Parts: sequence; C-alpha cells; structure tokens
Amino acid sequence: MLEAYPLHASCKLTWEFSIDCSTVYDMLLKQISVYNNTDCGTTEKCGYALLAATGSEIDATHTTPVHHYVDTLSMVFASSAGGGCTVNGKSSSNIWYAVLDDGTNYCNLHNLLTGAGLNSSSYGFVETTSDSICTQYSSANCSVY
Repeated sequence: MLEAYPLHASCKLTWEFSIDCSTVYDMLLKQISVYNNTDCGTTEKCGYALLAATGSEIDATHTTPVHHYVDTLSMVFASSAGGGCTVNGKSSSNIWYAVLDDGTNYCNLHNLLTGAGLNSSSYGFVETTSDSICTQYSSANCSVY
C-alpha cells in the first residue's frame, strides 16, 4: 500500500530533548565519526560520512554495506523552551526511483541517535514521525538496517 508512505524513499522526523543543543549536536557528530568505517558486522551501523557541520546543522551520507546505496541525511538543531533542543531530521535515498526501503532511511537517523545514547529518558527524549512522512517507519528493523 504505497499511498501510506512518501512518494520517494525518505524519512522526516523530529526529536525533542531536555538537554541543550550543543550537547546533542556534539554527541551526534561524534557518532557519525564512530560509524565512519566499513566494519558493519550484520548491521548497517557503518558507512557514515560527514558532509558539513555548521553548529546548527549536520549534513552527512550513509552508504549501505551490501549494495552501496547512498542516502543523504540532514539534522537541523534549534533551542527550545527551558534550555532543551529540537532536532528536525531527514534522510532520503539518492536513487531517484527508490520508493520502499524497509525503513532504512528511518534507521539511518535512529542508529545515530541510539549509538550516541540520546534515546534515554534521562535526556527527555521524544520522537515524532509516522509512516506518512517516513517510509516504512512502523515496520523498520534497525537491528538489521
């Protein structure tokens, strides 16, 4: 059922944290560096490359280990009330004809988040997304992708 998903394999999401943006930014930037290798094991927690880091935005790519598909990621950081942070994230397949992705674009972002340990309730973490803006989000298996 394609109408439940975006027209192109991609994911948009929002993360909210109770900690400041500079901490979130630094933790995600460090995780991209940690995953900047080709040693994936049985996961896709590798193949990340930093394109740009401006202090309020991180742009990167993720290359899948088996087929070498490239996805482009963007995370935009904005301070929120009470010293917290809101991150608007996006991952999109660079292949023009990609429609379904088994949740890979969601996992591109999710794996950075969990690798950095930012999904902890101690950071006040809340995620907002849905299948309508994030391809196959509800069936994503990030232990594989």
